Amino acid sequence: MLSIKFFIETGFSLSEGSGLLILILAESALEPVPRGLWRHPAIKRHSKRHGKPPQFILLDRSYHHFAMKNLKESEKRGRPDIVHFALLEALGSPLNKEGLLQVYVHTINDYVITVNPEARLPRNYNRFIGLIEQLFESGRVPSTGQTLLRLERKTLPKLLREIKSDYVVAFSRKGSPKTLKETVSKLLHNKRPAVIIGGFPHGHFSETTSKLASEVICIDPGMLETWTLTSRVIYEYERTIFLPKKRLKP
Repeated sequence: MLSIKFFIETGFSLSEGSGLLILILAESALEPVPRGLWRHPAIKRHSKRHGKPPQFILLDRSYHHFAMKNLKESEKRGRPDIVHFALLEALGSPLNKEGLLQVYVHTINDYVITVNPEARLPRNYNRFIGLIEQLFESGRVPSTGQTLLRLERKTLPKLLREIKSDYVVAFSRKGSPKTLKETVSKLLHNKRPAVIIGGFPHGHFSETTSKLASEVICIDPGMLETWTLTSRVIYEYERTIFLPKKRLKP
């Protein structure tokens, strides 16, 4: 963990912020197969192949593309791999290893996953899917001992109230143009800054989500994948608080 001495030596003001960054993957394409699709042939085949009822299988466009054709907002759904990649990036970062990152996953159907910073998620995609399916079934993993992932029915507004963030930045191509350096510098002038990154493949945040942000920022005119944006934000935050320099000290 970073010491008070480190903040003094690097010139980072403790009065401006604690150093903790809250990362929220919002409206994430992570959900069990919706009830309305349970009888679709593609879902039934997948269910039989894996020996699980449809309600305990994650919606995945790779397997359920034809079943999803008439699903509301289908372009934003059925991509568990996005959360998988983004979480691997976040949890493996030096920022997280120093205890300066807290990650939440908000899903498109208003569930929130609280991620233990000490969680070491499977790199294998199929094992990750199995873990998340277990989470949706039991509400936590593992079922005993230290909780690594906890699932709760919760809206994004409620989550933001609970974490008491005083400054929230959402990243979107519809936002105001600003460099990542400028954005992170402003984050650090607040005590509990939070960033919201979309956990979906296409489209934009809902109006409800956008209105929750103190600022909606565009750092690039092109589309950046969730995991790419996640890694860039985290690294810029690390760089701004001189974390690479601190970690290289003997």
